Amino acid sequence: MEWSIVIIAIALSMDSFAVSISNGIGIKNLNFKQALVVALSLAFFQGLMPYLGYLSGKSFDTMIREVDHWVAFALLAFIGIKMIIEGFQTNQNTCEPMPIKPGRIVMQSIATSIDAFAVGISFALIKIDIFHSVLIIGITTFLFSMTGLRMGKWMGERIGKKAEIIGGIVLILIGIKILLEHLYEL
Repeated sequence: MEWSIVIIAIALSMDSFAVSISNGIGIKNLNFKQALVVALSLAFFQGLMPYLGYLSGKSFDTMIREVDHWVAFALLAFIGIKMIIEGFQTNQNTCEPMPIKPGRIVMQSIATSIDAFAVGISFALIKIDIFHSVLIIGITTFLFSMTGLRMGKWMGERIGKKAEIIGGIVLILIGIKILLEHLYEL
C-alpha cells in the first residue's frame, strides 16, 4: 500500500508542480523564503484536502464531484487572466520583484488540491491510515513545488519581460486541463 500512496502523491502533486513553474517564472528575483512560502502553502492544502475528504466520507462525494472541476477552472483562469493583464501593465524597465500575494497563493493552493478531496473520500472507503497518507502527499507536493519554482525561476531569467504573461497562460491551461479531464473523464 505504501507505493500506492507514493504514486497517488506524485499524481496529486503534478498540478502544484505546474503552478510552481508558473510562479517561478512570474516572481522576479525569487528567493528561498518566497519559494518556501509558496511550496508550504501548496503542500499544506494538498495534504489538508484528502484529510477533509476522509472526514466527510462518501456522503459529500457526489456534491463535490459535480462542481470541483468548475471551481478549480474558475480559480486558475481568474488568476491566470489577472497575471496576463499585470504582465502587460508592468513597466518592463523596472527590476522590482513581483510580490507574493497571499490571496493568489491560497487560491492556487485550493484550486490545485480540490481533486485531493475526492482522493480523501476514497481513502475513507478503504480504511487507510490517513495521517501517514497526508504526510506523504504533503511532503511529495512540497518537493515537487520547490523543484517547479526553481525550474520556473531558471526559465523566467531567460524569458525576461514576458514571464508573467506566460505564467498566466500556463495557469489557464492547467484550469482547462482539469476541466476537460472531469468533463470527458480523460
